[in-house]
Amino acid sequence: MAIVSAATAATHTIAYDRHSMIIDGKPTYIFSGSFHYWRLPSPDAWTDVLQKMKAAGFNAVEIYFHWGYHSPKRGVYDFSGIRDVDRLLDAARDAGLYVIARPGPYINAETDAGGFPDWLIETSGKPRSPAPDYTAAYKEWMTQIDRIIARHQYTDGRGSVLLYQVENEFYDDSPAGRRYMQDVEDKARADGIVVPFTGNHNENFLEGLGATDIPGYDSYPLEFDCTKPDRWNGVYDFSGERERTSRWPLFFPEFQGGSFDVWGGPGYEACRKLTGPAFERVFYKSLIATGSTMQNFYMTYGGINWGWLSSPGVYTSYDYGSAIAASRQLTSKYDQQKLIGYMIRAVPSLARTDAVASSVPDNRRLVVNARVNPDDGTRFYILRHADALDTTDDATHLDIGHTTIPQKPGTAIHVDGRDAKVLLADYRFGGQDLAYTTSELLTRVRLDDRDVAVVYGRHGEDGETVLRYGSEPKVRVIDGHVETHWDAASHTLRLDYRHDGLARIAIGDGKDALLLLVGDDEAAIRFWQVDTQDGPVLVRGPYLTRTATRANEGLALTGDTENAGDLEVFAAAAVHRLSWNGSPVATVVTESGSLQGHLDGPAPVELPKLTQWRVADGAPEIAAAFDDRAWRAADRTTTPNPYWHGDLPILDADDYGFHHGLVWYRGHFKASGKEMAIRLSANTGVHLGNHGIYTAWLNGHFLGGNASGARQFPIDPSWLKRGEDNVVSVLVENTGHNQEERSGAFREPRGLISATLAGNAATIRWKIQGNLGGEDLPDTMRGPFNVGGLYGERMGWHLPDAADGRWASATLPQATTKPGVAWYRTHFKLDIPAGQDVPIAVRIHDAVPRHYRAIVFVNGWQVGHYMSDVGPQTDFEIPPALLHPNGDNTIAIAAWSTAQDGGLGEVSLVMQGNYRSAFRQEAVNDEPQEAKSRAKNLTSFLRKQEPSALRPRER
Repeated sequence: MAIVSAATAATHTIAYDRHSMIIDGKPTYIFSGSFHYWRLPSPDAWTDVLQKMKAAGFNAVEIYFHWGYHSPKRGVYDFSGIRDVDRLLDAARDAGLYVIARPGPYINAETDAGGFPDWLIETSGKPRSPAPDYTAAYKEWMTQIDRIIARHQYTDGRGSVLLYQVENEFYDDSPAGRRYMQDVEDKARADGIVVPFTGNHNENFLEGLGATDIPGYDSYPLEFDCTKPDRWNGVYDFSGERERTSRWPLFFPEFQGGSFDVWGGPGYEACRKLTGPAFERVFYKSLIATGSTMQNFYMTYGGINWGWLSSPGVYTSYDYGSAIAASRQLTSKYDQQKLIGYMIRAVPSLARTDAVASSVPDNRRLVVNARVNPDDGTRFYILRHADALDTTDDATHLDIGHTTIPQKPGTAIHVDGRDAKVLLADYRFGGQDLAYTTSELLTRVRLDDRDVAVVYGRHGEDGETVLRYGSEPKVRVIDGHVETHWDAASHTLRLDYRHDGLARIAIGDGKDALLLLVGDDEAAIRFWQVDTQDGPVLVRGPYLTRTATRANEGLALTGDTENAGDLEVFAAAAVHRLSWNGSPVATVVTESGSLQGHLDGPAPVELPKLTQWRVADGAPEIAAAFDDRAWRAADRTTTPNPYWHGDLPILDADDYGFHHGLVWYRGHFKASGKEMAIRLSANTGVHLGNHGIYTAWLNGHFLGGNASGARQFPIDPSWLKRGEDNVVSVLVENTGHNQEERSGAFREPRGLISATLAGNAATIRWKIQGNLGGEDLPDTMRGPFNVGGLYGERMGWHLPDAADGRWASATLPQATTKPGVAWYRTHFKLDIPAGQDVPIAVRIHDAVPRHYRAIVFVNGWQVGHYMSDVGPQTDFEIPPALLHPNGDNTIAIAAWSTAQDGGLGEVSLVMQGNYRSAFRQEAVNDEPQEAKSRAKNLTSFLRKQEPSALRPRER
């Protein structure tokens, strides 16, 4: 056992043993989900997601902290606005969630460079090692992030940070690797971190230098192939891991909660099907069977790779097929996680169990694992198919002690293919003594001196519940068809029923009476349990219940509805009044002793049509006459980057401070007239597919395009200006930097690599232009990932107040045979009723795929990267803080035609849902004054140097 010392934990204690975490002396089952705040640039929406997690029964949230998201330049750190980590950790605490902090330094997460800042590319030391320059860099980050995490630790009562993960998926247990791990741990302790250290390094750091307090295992049993959503693998029992980690709880820092998808993939609904409710039932309940009491599901809410956040291979959406969709909507996976999470919360005995022998079920296609709490005797029986690939519907009986269940003749326990059940026996709660139930327990609450319990099962299946009493109790069936049988010899009351809708049985009266609610799955998921300062209440009916506050005879509830419907509340007898989102609810008392009322649904919402578009030429850099004198010369001959290929001059965009998005190169040479071709080589990011691209022009004539790699482009002699300056213009996409494992691959160059002329040995003199300012950001609010180096981005055409009045009018869809970049802008007004949450997306639709890709901005924020000829994403969620729900909004789209069949498809707004909600969202600020000033100065300079470039050309 490891315990935080009393000297550093004056308010709360954190300990653990082989069974579980022990928090303030109580064994505690950790049921956690992953959430990436940096994939949701809407701080108010963080609270929305965290409340939804809590409402599903989660008691913890696991959070990666993204070094590169906070540090655009060495020595520069931003923890304000959408990066306000203090606010995030306060929101988790206020939602009632423990936090498992994961500050890296490396995080992986399918994000650019695995979370490393891109300025780290220009250092030479081996990453994730004791190399001095890397050590100095990561300690700079840890100083910044640890001071925030430290003041939110659970131990001193100011926050809810329970655990701190050291590094991420680090498997180098060499002496240098161990030294590095120990250095990171020592730095965290020096920074004031006192909570236990965890790791997801499998068994590499169980003992010795660099060992963590609680080791963990990542597990993705179905891997990441969403193209076969019906394919399953077998269930692994982790018995060996359990044996080798006998001093700690069996911890899964990442257990599969979905899967990432890739460019050209099947889309996230396929991933959600692959890891859907059936997967959750079988595999998550199998974790209970192993004795694990610490699970985090990656992901529970994924969000979006807004801007250029993604690593190569994955696209804008990071929905992940999660329980909560990228649009923040609840899915059927959420419902199933809630069923499991509520049971875990309702039965604290589950936090401390040992495996015990169990009788073999009479159907050998099924397997049962039995566990018992050694202190109170509560028993758990986990049933599933022996072969997880078995899809048959099977029935069985179980021997529990001296009883074969179910007892009623002609009934059995059914286990469908791809299903699993957790059954309880010898469980005491409130004033009740449950002998067993063949239904699954959802939850139970104590209200005054009576108990309310909810059990459930698959629709149409038989169920049986047996309770022990000293004498025969009074039984009244309020709703449903339920048979009762009293056995005087065993002092047991047996209830037999079929799971169909919701049955209600009142057992006993007065002190320790029980209201037993028996439902099918659909009925069970409509229940919500929320805590008040006076104890829990049970709510049935709405789409979501968030919070409950008790004030004398009143109970104030908050939540969401998607339709009008009934509200039923099971609360203390003293509660006579209800309110919902601040409005009183008229109620009647039901036969069940609950209060029942009615809730309104949302008012209809109609989104505007996007019909009025303006268009401008967005690639003046193609023209030979374009003035690039203000651009940086790409003439470096040395670099600390060990991934440099040796080509001169060095053209890697990162060497010039341009780390994200599209980058322009313009190469100048004197033509001899003998040039036959130009060979270009570029790296756009190759991982999980080669979907980045670059396009090239010679003196304004289109040479062609290519994916990552080298290609020789023929030159038409008529395009050359013999004896004069000739210009090669190359637009290169950077789809992100590789995730770092151990080799330093995040330093792999991006952009143009080399260029040679066939027929002319003349040197090409290169200029380079990426995002405005490079690492010195003019728009600090949106940060380093929002824009690249397109002309329109440098001119601020993506921003809401850009002047587009002189642009040509356009209608969509629009086709073009001219490769290049066109910018489209439109304005629209929203009128979302107050008190409603309406997730909205931008949709791009092409009747047939064309060779173009589009970068989508909403009010200046990049929310989508669309590839017409690759897919799969066509709908791009707009984080709520980026919209003005009752005002003017702007969409700007940079459409890059990469061949002669480009253009832009039909663009529309899509309403993904409509909810009357307690969620309130404030829009983030529009333009930082500094950004406006920088853009104004740049515009003034360009007007002097190249006035024609600012006059958008009609297309």
